[in-house]
Amino acid sequence: MDPFDDLLRGVRANGALFGGSVLSPPWALRFTGDAYLTLCVPLRGEGWIVPGGGGEPRRIRVGDAAIVRGPEPFVFADDPASAARPGLTRDIRCGEPGARQGGEAAPDGRTVLMAGAYRVRGEVPRRLLRVLPPVVVVADDDDCSGMRAYLEAQLSAVRPGRQIVVDRLLDWLLVCTLRDWFDRPEAARPAWYRALGDDAVGPALRAMHDEPARPWTLASLAAEAGVSRSTLAKRFNDLLAEPPLAYLTEWRMTLAADLLAEPGATIAGVARRVGYADAFGFSAAFKRVRGTSPSAHRAAVTAALAEVASGSLVGVAAEVEQ
Repeated sequence: MDPFDDLLRGVRANGALFGGSVLSPPWALRFTGDAYLTLCVPLRGEGWIVPGGGGEPRRIRVGDAAIVRGPEPFVFADDPASAARPGLTRDIRCGEPGARQGGEAAPDGRTVLMAGAYRVRGEVPRRLLRVLPPVVVVADDDDCSGMRAYLEAQLSAVRPGRQIVVDRLLDWLLVCTLRDWFDRPEAARPAWYRALGDDAVGPALRAMHDEPARPWTLASLAAEAGVSRSTLAKRFNDLLAEPPLAYLTEWRMTLAADLLAEPGATIAGVARRVGYADAFGFSAAFKRVRGTSPSAHRAAVTAALAEVASGSLVGVAAEVEQ
């Protein structure tokens, strides 16, 4: 396990719903619903992503995969100018089961967009959102080259297990796209991502993420990396601008923030799961790092969840006649 694995572990498709539309240019589909990540994959044709807040429009074609960071709405249109035309845009609210966009059948020359909107819950995956630009566009590569044809075939077929197959294909495309983006020179890669490739720091990071509750010391982490304590401390600080044990404490508190939101969780139980022998020491560390007590954090999360509808993903396949 490494930080990248941990951040994506809770971002999963679950019960994608699909609707079809045939639209004649000019057309514009406005994605709403407060999704924190939306994966857009053209299966045929092309279009423009126009992010909310006046961001720069980005063209996506067959062979591209785009990730739009929310929760602000964005528009997928035949042309950037279409997104600003009053009365033209049709809303697609991710989270409303069975939502469909009306239209007439079109035989050929259509654009087919596959979109999966992920509602990201919890502090762990939101660490990923903080390092992403508003729109990420990555061209297809050998890892995912066969996925699109198979995905379109699954959408048109009525077979047992269709739902779970589509969900997992979307997860695979999301991971491929994020990994390929972080490997690009223009990506603003976070320090922990760069540090994973370091011979000393990488093994220490993986050890902490594999067993966050283990009573790690600088000596035991250095032993995992096969270097001296001074070497690990210097290289860790050079790459991540903090000592190894400070990183460990911050990661434990991030995990604890999500654990506290689980039904029936107790402060003492969460403390043990992140490596603290008693609730007092854990509570002091949590308040120092997070700026609030564990009980206050749990109350705030519970109140917020009560106001938000449940559900992790809705997918939309839109067919657009050109």
